Amino acid sequence: MKNNRFLTNAGTFLLFGGPATIAFAAVILIPFVVGLYLTFTNWDVRTGDSTLIGLTNYVAVFQDKVFLTQLWFTMKYVFFTVLISNGFAFFIALALTSGLKGEKWLRTGFFTPNLIGGIVLGYLWQTLFSQVMPYLGREYGWSLFQTSWLTSTDTAFWALVIATAWQLTGYLMIIYIAGFTGVPSDVLEAASIDGAKRSVIIRRIILPLSIPALVICVFISLSRSFLTYDINLALTKGGPFNSTELASYHIVQKAFLSNQYGVGQAEAVVLFVVVAVIALSQSYLLKRLEVEA
Repeated sequence: MKNNRFLTNAGTFLLFGGPATIAFAAVILIPFVVGLYLTFTNWDVRTGDSTLIGLTNYVAVFQDKVFLTQLWFTMKYVFFTVLISNGFAFFIALALTSGLKGEKWLRTGFFTPNLIGGIVLGYLWQTLFSQVMPYLGREYGWSLFQTSWLTSTDTAFWALVIATAWQLTGYLMIIYIAGFTGVPSDVLEAASIDGAKRSVIIRRIILPLSIPALVICVFISLSRSFLTYDINLALTKGGPFNSTELASYHIVQKAFLSNQYGVGQAEAVVLFVVVAVIALSQSYLLKRLEVEA
């Protein structure tokens, strides 16, 4: 009887969970394990030859001053991207849950940039920053836009941040909207009757009760910003003078163009650990701020 029940449960799992499990193992688990193994080898991309070399690749990672500099630059980029995208998404979501006329169409419009691929998005913003904005700057005398933002090390950084935040904002907005709809309406009505200002209601009621949505949004924006590659490639290609080369971009260059796959894979593991520590830490800290309605 027990054997029949076990076989029935196993068959049910294989029927419904089997395809997803196989896909997860093939796309995530097996490549991760193989990649982790390759960090301990000097695998040659061209010939496929490899020998075990221990921790040599990890030593090379921490001796690579360029990678460490770009990792720090990536953290700076992630900080501003997360701050700007979440800030705009939060207030847009507030506006689009206040009974504004045509808010459904506006939600669709703000979400649309998230559907654009990173390469297309990068080339779109490259055209704006290098052609459209300089033309408008010269035409109307706007000194800030008279030259392409992509030719200066300072403005190229902000161009990268703006393009990424523009793509993320609509996606995060949807999550914030879902969080706001979970705030009890009777609590908001009671606060309004008591004479609380809109800013006080947002700070004291809506924000504390929307912490779960905030945790998810910060986690998603952190992980996606740290792993940015396609926008970096299409928009700046790491320039000017490699000043906007993010960690993911450097890892790909190291692994495939420099044929140092073991070192590049070790850098990817280090980046993964950094992202995991920061993302899990922020989740833990923000979850402590959760309150019950």
